[in-house]
Amino acid sequence: MSTLITNIAELMTQDTEHRVLKNAAVLLEGERIAWLGPAADAPAADESVDAGGRALLPGWVDSHTHLIFAGDRTAEFEARMAGESYSAGGIAVTTGATRSTSDFDLTRLAMGRVAEAVSQGTTYLETKTGYGLDVENEARSARIASTVVDEVTYLGAHLVPAGMDAEEYTELVCGPMLSAVRPFVRWADVFCERGAFDEAQSRRVLQACRDAGLGLRVHGNQLGVGPGVRLAVEFGAASVDHVNYLSAADVEALAASWSGWDGCDSDTGTARGTVATCLPACDLSTRQPLAPGRELLDAGVQLALASNCNPGTSYTSSMAFCVTTAVLQMRLSVHEAVRAATYGGALALGRESGNDVDGERAVGSIAVGHRADLHLLNAPSATHLAYRPGIPLTHAVWRAGVRAR
Repeated sequence: MSTLITNIAELMTQDTEHRVLKNAAVLLEGERIAWLGPAADAPAADESVDAGGRALLPGWVDSHTHLIFAGDRTAEFEARMAGESYSAGGIAVTTGATRSTSDFDLTRLAMGRVAEAVSQGTTYLETKTGYGLDVENEARSARIASTVVDEVTYLGAHLVPAGMDAEEYTELVCGPMLSAVRPFVRWADVFCERGAFDEAQSRRVLQACRDAGLGLRVHGNQLGVGPGVRLAVEFGAASVDHVNYLSAADVEALAASWSGWDGCDSDTGTARGTVATCLPACDLSTRQPLAPGRELLDAGVQLALASNCNPGTSYTSSMAFCVTTAVLQMRLSVHEAVRAATYGGALALGRESGNDVDGERAVGSIAVGHRADLHLLNAPSATHLAYRPGIPLTHAVWRAGVRAR
């Protein structure tokens, strides 16, 4: 079955050539993109969709979420808005609620959050464990996550549960808990921050998870300058997320990690570095300084934007809100912000490359052979995302070639 989407006013490919096509069309065959180019040259198809002079983007790639949870933390939010500072301790509230919720209800809640994200143009999602914090509940969270999202990350090292010794819990994270979640996850993460896991503990977690064959990610430098970025680069982590407080050495290390990369697909064998993932919705909710996205881009660091959807510090799945904030307050251009929310997220998840040859289809960009993940805006250009802040602009969504909205 082939579908031609035609009469596209602006097609922002986010491919390796950074192309923006006018008066364009895209041909979908099954789950893949089969052709794109001028609408006047479009091939025949089984069915045709008139985009009506709207803009077409890759679907959002949300590379950092926490969707497997139950409970409510509005009281914490209200206290923060009243002037209390954010600390990692609120995670314990969600842990208690999550542990006491059935598999059925946890799955139902997560599926609802995924559906909400897809309805706003998100077509590829990562989510983490981290609200179970014991062997049984971390494994349960990983198993449930693997049924509802595209990528699952093990975050047993989210917080040391109340009443447990930090060193003993770190051993649990690196041993029995890791073994229990391993069948369901591709990635591992650690919250390297004051009030969570220190440098030595974070290093042990990263080493154990790397030895187990998992890709690595790091929560780092959210509440102050610390070792998170340095550890992420040292271990070759795919991303380091939050990055609110960076020293000059941190920026230099992130930039240096990309020095051998030529900007092409990773299957060319060129070295790739550690993506800096900015989470602006979280920054606003926690009243932290916005991550220095402009400085990172200017230094040559690859950037991603993600929602950090979670019940405590960023209860939103709106990637459009993140893009708007990046443009209006972080000084990114519209093209840069959209790229960070699509291709950048794919790069952070190691899914920026792949085509008809290898069968592992790329996401986050529109190119022949890539997965047909598309987001049609109810606007003639992507500029309207920032020009009309807060207005829901999603008109249609295709996820792996299937119309999802």
